Amino acid sequence: MRFFLRYWQISFCFLLFIITSKVQATHIRAGEITARRLSLTSPTYEIKLTAYFDIVNGTTAAERQDFAEFTIGNVNSTGASVVLRAPRILPIVNIGNNSTRNVYIIQYTFPGTGQYRISFEEDNRNNNVLNIGPKPTQNLNFYVSTTLNINSNLGLNQTPVLLNAPIDLAAVGQRYIHNPGAFDADGDSLSYKMFIPQRSGVNGSGINLEYDDPNLIGAPGNTETGATPATFSLNSVTGDIIWDAPMQTGYYNIAFVVEEWRDGFLIGRIVRDMQIIVEDARNDRPVINPLDDICVEAGTRISQPVTATDKNGDRLTLTSTGGVYDPTLVKPANATFTVPQQGTLGQVAGTFTWQTGCDHVRLEPYSVLFKVEDAAASGNAALFRKLVDMTTLNIRVFGPKPTNLTAVATTDPAGIAYRLNWNTYQCQIPGARIAIYRSEGCKEIPEDVCISGIPAGSGYERIGQVAINQTTYLDNQTGLKAGVSYSYRIVVEFPRPGANINEPGYLVGGGESIASEMACLEVPTIMPVITHVTVDQTSQTAGEITVRWTRPMSRAGVPAQYKLMRATGQTGTNFTTIATISTNLDPAVADTLFVDKLLNTTDNAYRYQLEYSTTQAGSLAIVDVTEPASSVRLEQGAAIPTSIRLNWSALVPWNNNGTVHRIYREDKDNPGTFNRIDDITTQGGQPFTYIDDGIDKFPADGTINVTISKETSYCYKVETLGSYNDRQIKPDNLLNFSQIICLTASDTTRPCPPVLVIDPLDCAELNKTPEIFCNQNSFTNNLSWTYPQECDQNLNAYRVYYARYEGDTPALVGTVTAPPIPLSTLFAHNGLTSFAGCYYVTAVNSFGVESAPSNIVCKDNCPMYVLPNVFTPNGDNKNDIFKPFDCPAFVQSVECKIFNRWGTQVYETKDVNINWDGKTNAGKELAAGQYYYEVSVTFESATRNPKPTIIKGWVQIVR
Repeated sequence: MRFFLRYWQISFCFLLFIITSKVQATHIRAGEITARRLSLTSPTYEIKLTAYFDIVNGTTAAERQDFAEFTIGNVNSTGASVVLRAPRILPIVNIGNNSTRNVYIIQYTFPGTGQYRISFEEDNRNNNVLNIGPKPTQNLNFYVSTTLNINSNLGLNQTPVLLNAPIDLAAVGQRYIHNPGAFDADGDSLSYKMFIPQRSGVNGSGINLEYDDPNLIGAPGNTETGATPATFSLNSVTGDIIWDAPMQTGYYNIAFVVEEWRDGFLIGRIVRDMQIIVEDARNDRPVINPLDDICVEAGTRISQPVTATDKNGDRLTLTSTGGVYDPTLVKPANATFTVPQQGTLGQVAGTFTWQTGCDHVRLEPYSVLFKVEDAAASGNAALFRKLVDMTTLNIRVFGPKPTNLTAVATTDPAGIAYRLNWNTYQCQIPGARIAIYRSEGCKEIPEDVCISGIPAGSGYERIGQVAINQTTYLDNQTGLKAGVSYSYRIVVEFPRPGANINEPGYLVGGGESIASEMACLEVPTIMPVITHVTVDQTSQTAGEITVRWTRPMSRAGVPAQYKLMRATGQTGTNFTTIATISTNLDPAVADTLFVDKLLNTTDNAYRYQLEYSTTQAGSLAIVDVTEPASSVRLEQGAAIPTSIRLNWSALVPWNNNGTVHRIYREDKDNPGTFNRIDDITTQGGQPFTYIDDGIDKFPADGTINVTISKETSYCYKVETLGSYNDRQIKPDNLLNFSQIICLTASDTTRPCPPVLVIDPLDCAELNKTPEIFCNQNSFTNNLSWTYPQECDQNLNAYRVYYARYEGDTPALVGTVTAPPIPLSTLFAHNGLTSFAGCYYVTAVNSFGVESAPSNIVCKDNCPMYVLPNVFTPNGDNKNDIFKPFDCPAFVQSVECKIFNRWGTQVYETKDVNINWDGKTNAGKELAAGQYYYEVSVTFESATRNPKPTIIKGWVQIVR
C-alpha cells in the first residue's frame, strides 16, 4: 500500500510539472510573421516568425520554445488548413527590457494562387497586462497573422520587415512615441491601421480579446503639456504610434496592421502585437530634432546631421535603423550612421551618410528611423528609467535626368515626322524603359528636385516608349499638324525592385526619373491665328469688338485675302462673312485688324473665325481656316450676402487658364472710369469666378473701397490674359476685355433651393385591393416642400418642374404664386396617365431671381399584377380563362410562358392579360393538372428602360 501511494505521488508530481511547465512555458510579449517569395517558377516562400519573450523570471521560457507552429489556409476557402512546425534559428538575442527575440523560419510551397492567411498561436502571454482581457492575461494565448496574395504577377514579392523591436519603455506623464521601422524591399506603399489583439480561433482564425486603448486605463489623464484628455493615436501614413501621455504603470499590449499596396491594390497585411512597459521615471525624456524630407537624384551623396538633446543633462545614445543599412534589403552601397561620441552628456550628434545609386531608384520613399535613449549621468540610478524619442527621415531617390535631348524634322513615308535623339542613359537598369512625351507649343514645366516625371496638367501627352538602352525615337504618328510647334521631353520609368520583368503583362512601377530638358521644334507659323477678340464698347445697338490675328508666313507682294466671319454666342455656328480684306501681306500695312461695330454686346457674346486664301494659278484658293475664338462674356454669379460674384468665360484657341486676369469696377465719382480692384490667378476650368467684397486690392492705380449695398448698382469688366505658349506668336500675352455689366447685390442673391417630398404609394396595401385602379385614366401626384428658415424669405413664387423619365430635362408644369402670403408649399399635379415621373421645385424672389433646383424626387407606380392558382376551362363561362385578377395596372408589356410538370413549354403569349384557355398555342387541349408559369412584366416606370419583373408560380387546371 505504501508503495502504491508513493508511486501515485511521483506520477502526480511529474504530471503537475508537465502541466505547470506548459502553463508557464512562453510568457510571450510580442511578435509578427513575415514572408518572402523564393522562386518565380513556383509559389515557394520563406515564412518567418519573430517572437519576443518575457525573461523577468529567467530565460527558461524563451529557451524551451524550440519550434513554432504555423497554420496556413486559404482565406476564401473552408478547406482544411496546413500546420507546419518551424525550428528556432539560434542564437536567442537579448534585446534589453527583460526580453529576448526568437526567430523561427520554414519554407513552404503554396498549392496555388489566392489569398492565404498564415497564423501563429502559443499559450500564455505574460501576466498582468492592463488593457486586455479576460484576466489573468497569462491564461490568454498569443496570436498573430499575416495575409499574403499569392500571384505570379507580383514577382519575387516579400512582405515588409519591421526593423524596430516591439518592446518599449514609456514613462508616466511623458509623451511616448514608437515606430515599427517598416521597410518594403519591393518599394510597395505601406499604410497602418490599429487592430485589436487576438487569441486563436478555429482553423487558424483569430478572435478579438477584450481591449481598451492604453489612454483609457485608469482615471482620465493629461498630455505631456497638460491638455485633457490623454491621447493615443497611430499615424496611418508614417506608422508613428503616439501616446500622450501614460498615467498608470504596468504592461500594455496593442496591435496594428501594416498593409502593403501596389498600384492601388492591397497585396498583403501583417499584424504586429506589441507591448509597452510603463514605469515611473525621475527624469525627462530626451528630444531628437525633427528632420525634413529629402529628394535626390540617384548618384547624389547624402550627408545628414542628426542631433538630440536632454534637458536633464543625461547621458545619451543615438542609434538608427532602416532598410538602407541592410544589403539583403537594399543593394550596396549601403548607408552608414556614425556617432563620434556616444554617451555624451546633454547632447549627442551623428551623421547619416548614403551614396545613392541607380539601384536605389524607387517610387516610395526610404524611411530611416533615428532613436535617442538616455541613461543616468551619475549617482544612484536605481530610480532612473531609460526614456527615448524618435524621428523619421524620408528620402526619395529619383532617376537622374536624361541629357542632351534633341528633335529635328525628318522625311518619312507616313508624312510629317520628327526624329528625337539623346545621350545613353546612365542608369541601365534591366526592365527600365524610356517614355516619350509631346506637347503642342514649347511648354515649360516646374523644375524641382522633388518633382519626378511629367506633372499632371502640364500639357504633355505620353506618345511612346523605348527600351532603356535606346537613344533615338521617330515620331511619325498620325495627327501631327503642319505649321505647329511641338516640344518633347523624355522620362525614364523603372521596374519595381524584385519584379519579374519577363512576366507577361509586366509593368514598370518602381519610380521615375526627373524629366529631361525640353526639345522644342519651333516650326514657322505658316497660317494666321486669331489673337484678340476684345470688347471695346458695351451697348445694345452700338457695341464694338476688335478682332486681331497674326500675319501668315508667306512672301510679301503675293496677293492674298482674309475673310472674317462672325456667329452669335460663344458657341455659335451660324457664321456669316462680315469683312473681306485683300492683302499683299506687307508687314507695313495694318491688315490684321478689324473693328466690328453696331453689335449688341450687352446681351450677346460673339464668335469669330478667319478664312485665309492665297493666289494659286492666277486665282484665290482657300488654304486655311483658323480655329474660332469668342469674346469674353461676363455674367452675374450666385448669391453671396453683401458681396457680388462675377463669372466669366471665353472659348478661345489660346490658353487663359493659370494666368492673371484683371478685375475692374467703375468709380462712382467718375462715371465711365474703371478702377482696377484686383488681379487673380485663374485655376481649374471655366467659368472663372471672382467675389467682390468692396475692398480694392490693387492699389497701384489708387485705392477705392466701397460698401456693397443692395440698393446700389455697380459696374464691372474683366480683362483676361492668355497665351498660345508659342514663342513665334506675338504678342506672348493676349489681353482681351469683356463687356461691361452693371448689377446690384440683390441681382446676385439667389434664393435657397426648397426641399421636396412627394406623397408615397403604399404598394403592399394597394396590392390587397388591386381593383382600385381599374378603369381609372387620370392620376394625381401631390407635392409638398419646405423652404429653409435661415434663407431670405422674400419670395414671390415657387416653380414646379416635371420629367416623365429620370434623366430627362424637367419642364415647368406649374407655378405657385401670391396671394396668399405666405406662399403655399403644396402642389397637385393632375391629369397624369400614371404616377411615374420626376420632379424638382425652385424658389423665385422679388427680383425674379430663381433658385437652384431642389432635390429631385422620382415616383414609381406599384407593380400590381396578381395571378390566380386555379382555373376551370370547361366552357361554362365561369373562370374559364387564366388571367390576372381584376385589371393589370401600369403594365407596358408582358411575356408569359407556361410549362408542364416535366419542364416542357406548352404555351406562350405576349397578351397583357394572358387570357390562356388551357390549350397549347396549336389549339390542343391540355390535361387537368398542375402547370408552372414564368411571366416577365414590364411596368410603367420613372426609368426610361425599366428592367422587367419576373413572376414565377403554379396554376391548377381543373376540368
